Amino acid sequence: MGCAFIQLTNKKNKTMEVDKIMKADLLDILFEGKNKDYGAYELRKTYDKRITWAMSGMSLFCLVFFLTQVLANEDDKPKRVINITELHLNNLKPDKAPDPIPVQPPKSKPIPVAVSHFTKPIIVTDDLVKDPPPDIDRLENTRIGLANQDGTKDDSFVAPPLEQSISVVEGPKKQPEEDYEKVFFKVEKEARFPGGMQAWKKYLERNLNANVAADDGAPTGFYTVKVQFVVDKEGGISNVQAIEVPKACPTCGPEAVKIIKKGPKWEPAIQNDRKVNYQAIQFVTFQVAEE
Repeated sequence: MGCAFIQLTNKKNKTMEVDKIMKADLLDILFEGKNKDYGAYELRKTYDKRITWAMSGMSLFCLVFFLTQVLANEDDKPKRVINITELHLNNLKPDKAPDPIPVQPPKSKPIPVAVSHFTKPIIVTDDLVKDPPPDIDRLENTRIGLANQDGTKDDSFVAPPLEQSISVVEGPKKQPEEDYEKVFFKVEKEARFPGGMQAWKKYLERNLNANVAADDGAPTGFYTVKVQFVVDKEGGISNVQAIEVPKACPTCGPEAVKIIKKGPKWEPAIQNDRKVNYQAIQFVTFQVAEE
């Protein structure tokens, strides 16, 4: 009796179930039925994560490198300094008193001395004599001259000439009329910033932009701006002008003018107990110095 051997083989279903296919990604579909522990699957599975970490690390490295270069350049850049020169105000010089007018005293009149007319002797007859010579007694007490003159007795003393002296009489000084609406350059009491000059200096140093000289490309050095302005009778600032600006720093002038314009009111100047308009000069020095 023949025997028949039947070999039963259980074939593995290499197709994924439908519901798993819907949930699986492309990588799982490609590696279905393959050895996922070999390494290729794991490399592909974590590829996106590794790329993310690599890009993050590269970005962080670039950021650190960039910041390092920026900080290094900042250290190499010139240091900006603002130097506020003291406010130059016009000092009051007392007006020179006018020279006193010399007054000459009245000249004293000399006392007349009696003079007898001198008659040249001519021999004529008596009836032709019109101007007889004076008597001897009269000649003893008078001087001989060209005409008769009444006066004091001549005692033969000639008085010395009187010295002419000039005496000075100072009259009351008249104050000139002042135009109190004009702008004064010299006053009795100068205009004053609230808190004094130290407060004014701090205000400028705190508000001025120290980088304008470096931003203009100015090399290391000092750049001084001369600004003139008027403090009016109410203490307001007006007519602010930069009258001297260094060529290497053209924006230094506008910067100084802008900050002085927006400052607070001042205490006005005083002249003859009146508040007056006053012009002041301010020097502002921008310094670019190497570290």
